[in-house]
Amino acid sequence: MIYKIHTNSSLEEVKTQLQDKAKAVGFGVLGSYEFKKILKNKGFEIEKDITVYELCNPVGAQSALTTLPEISVYLPCRLSIYEEDNQTVLATIGLENMLDSINVDAEFKKQMSEIFEKIKALMNTL
Repeated sequence: MIYKIHTNSSLEEVKTQLQDKAKAVGFGVLGSYEFKKILKNKGFEIEKDITVYELCNPVGAQSALTTLPEISVYLPCRLSIYEEDNQTVLATIGLENMLDSINVDAEFKKQMSEIFEKIKALMNTL
């Protein structure tokens, strides 16, 4: 259900490059959540520097929300970045698994799979 890759790029390199590389594959970065800072400010500390980015592909979002409004619980697309075993990890929801669990037509699945391929391509450029 989670698609995850490792990269040799540092956490800071990935964070610095994300916005430009997302734009190159048709996504905008809507916002981010730095969980280590957020939780520390609330009195709950975690060791890992975990940042989640909200990504939006407007064409895909319009199609998804028009076809299947309940898919909104998965939007915007999220990309998590953190370190594990001295490597930077990028993780996102396995969209293909999610699509297999809902009743939609083949054309919609194809379109959403293309969006997921763009997210994976983005992850592999970082």
